[in-house]
Amino acid sequence: MDDCIFCRIVSGDIPSDVVYRDEYVTAFRDIEPMAPAHILVVPNEHLASTDDLEERHEAAMGRLLRAASVIARQEGISDFGYRLTINTGRNANQLVPHLHLHLMGGRQFGWPPG
Repeated sequence: MDDCIFCRIVSGDIPSDVVYRDEYVTAFRDIEPMAPAHILVVPNEHLASTDDLEERHEAAMGRLLRAASVIARQEGISDFGYRLTINTGRNANQLVPHLHLHLMGGRQFGWPPG
């Protein structure tokens, strides 16, 4: 989608600090990090949210989680733990209408979140 900021990052139209890319997903550093490591992992195909997922997206969603694990090791946060979050919709504070997973680590998190 031409007006989606994450689609434009995936296509390379908007520069970003990409830390991982494959045929299914792209991961880049969040410009407003909430933790020392805060990376967004997005499907390369535009999906507004988890509500748009269909059976054909299973491989991409599996890769989304697998990429998060690989990135956590690359970032040196896997030994102490990290948080994976997907917000869906306005009440969950999804600010960009492109499905994305927040990978956050490098500090202690509280529970319950937000």
